[in-house]
Amino acid sequence: MYEAGFAEIYDEVHRHRGKDYAAEAAYLAQLVRARHPSADSVLDVASGTGGHLRHLRERFTTAEGLEMSPEMLAIARERLPGLRLHQGDMRAFRLGRRYDAITLMFSSIGYVLDQADLERTLRCLAEHLHLGGVLIIEPWVFPDTFLPGYVAADLVRHDDRSIARISHSVRDGDAVVMTVHYLDADSGGVKHLTDVHRLALFTREQYEDAFAKAGCPAEFVTSAQFSRGLFVGVRTPPA
Repeated sequence: MYEAGFAEIYDEVHRHRGKDYAAEAAYLAQLVRARHPSADSVLDVASGTGGHLRHLRERFTTAEGLEMSPEMLAIARERLPGLRLHQGDMRAFRLGRRYDAITLMFSSIGYVLDQADLERTLRCLAEHLHLGGVLIIEPWVFPDTFLPGYVAADLVRHDDRSIARISHSVRDGDAVVMTVHYLDADSGGVKHLTDVHRLALFTREQYEDAFAKAGCPAEFVTSAQFSRGLFVGVRTPPA
């Protein structure tokens, strides 16, 4: 997932789509401080090439990232020198410290395997939060909002480079299989890349149950910045 070649294309496509990392980071900080006014540290999980971290570091004294893809991390490290960026799997990592807030954006939670894996992941995230810390997750689509056979298309032009992206998504049991084709063209020629993603489908109730089991009871909030909504949980003391 996001090996060499894909990471750079990923950024170009989101730039074309007009993704506003600054506004999203500001909104995330607002959600955190509404629940934890003194929050001063944040870990961005599945931090990618650092789009959100670039702005979260302006709002928290300590801002760190966790990313599984070496290619994504390489780009982030070049763009954000001096920032602590860890390589690790969101389902099982140990950083040896806790944070006031953890964010997990881009519907990356969909890459867990099943309900048990979802619960395992949220427990791992919660273990890295101080009591009163805030966990914010952008979900993948819910089963009742997924459109079978959905097709998305983008055409990106930047300087002398053109990128066409077309994806097709089908349902496979409790998951979506998304096949993505890229044509990446510049003066040197045209490359065709294919990427396949499998993303688990969970209901709102399944997400909320996993948050509760992790000790972070959550609410679901909607906003203009995040069309799929956000789950916002707060870590509570053990019963």
